[in-house]
Amino acid sequence: MSASLLRSDEIPDDGGRLVISGPEGKHGAAALRLKPGEGILVGDGAGVLAECEVVSAAGSEVEVVVRSRTEHQAPRPSVTIVQALPKSERSELAVDLATEAGADEIIPWQADRCISRWTGGKDKADKGRQKWQNAARAAAKQARRAFEPPIGELVDTKTLTGMVADWANTSSAVIVLHEEESRAFTDLVANAVGEGIERIVLVVGPEGGVAEHEIEALREAGATPALLGPEVLRTSTAAAVALGAIGALTARWPSSRG
Repeated sequence: MSASLLRSDEIPDDGGRLVISGPEGKHGAAALRLKPGEGILVGDGAGVLAECEVVSAAGSEVEVVVRSRTEHQAPRPSVTIVQALPKSERSELAVDLATEAGADEIIPWQADRCISRWTGGKDKADKGRQKWQNAARAAAKQARRAFEPPIGELVDTKTLTGMVADWANTSSAVIVLHEEESRAFTDLVANAVGEGIERIVLVVGPEGGVAEHEIEALREAGATPALLGPEVLRTSTAAAVALGAIGALTARWPSSRG
């Protein structure tokens, strides 16, 4: 089993010592019950990942010595998930699965047919974003990811349409997952790879589906609707399935050698 991962904003070079305190230190000392001599991974969530050895662990502090520090490159093409707000009981699950599957950024979308609502005050949207960021952090640690996806500001359809227009003018492919389309998602991804696209944006609708006027607005802005597969997936699982397909079709997943 691979070593557990703790977060730290600063990670010294090989041979350096680091004290991890606060919630992360307490998790390592109390929950993981780390012992001197054990191996542990420490990452900053922004690409640096270090193999470390525990020197001491007690209370809310874990001291480690860095054995091997590596700066990872972000995978390409990058993948941004625009996720319509799922029902409350599945909201954080969507973020968890997308993060474990490799999402590089997640943007919450208040689509017309969303049952869940973050509108009605900035505090509600801020709390929703914080829950998503906490879920992303936990999932990134579980997956031993060097990168933790940031959670963007909540957007409505009008704002999203403007963002799609901006993305369409860069080296990006914007794909709206839609169960009534005939064009295959995998074909669009393959075309994007052939064109050297640097970013893929996946727009995932709510439980009730993307409204027709939203589809048309996004299409006019430069997005392309596509069918992910033969099954109708929940909004909380669609992004993870799509990320798996992208990983297999692009250089994001390393191919076997030999």
